[in-house]
Amino acid sequence: MKNIEKKVINESGAIEHLKVFYPSLQKEIVQLSAQNNFAGIIQTTVDHLKNLLKESKINIVNHNIKMMDWLYRNGTKNVKQIIENLFVRSFRSFKKQTDTNQWNLLYQYMPVSFQRIYVKQNKMDEVLFKRH
Repeated sequence: MKNIEKKVINESGAIEHLKVFYPSLQKEIVQLSAQNNFAGIIQTTVDHLKNLLKESKINIVNHNIKMMDWLYRNGTKNVKQIIENLFVRSFRSFKKQTDTNQWNLLYQYMPVSFQRIYVKQNKMDEVLFKRH
């Protein structure tokens, strides 16, 4: 059997994937990319998902979360950190923005890796905020 190298996606590669996946955000992505602002691009996708949630487009949001999970699983350490710190961290605001049924549906179809990160972040926040 041949040893197949797994291609790891860096920020530039992730940006190219996001341009294709979010054609409606392409102009913003290109502008932020020219400024080497990968975090800004991830924040733009979060804002887009919040707008979709306002329109109750749960299935589309789920699909977008799964795509971001693919980038996360295949990304470099830096790509993963930004996705954890911006994208997954935004789930708290998603939960506030949705009703219980919508949130349960979102969470149910959320990739397990993101569920784990989300739960871990919430536990860490509880510890940090209870001490202060």
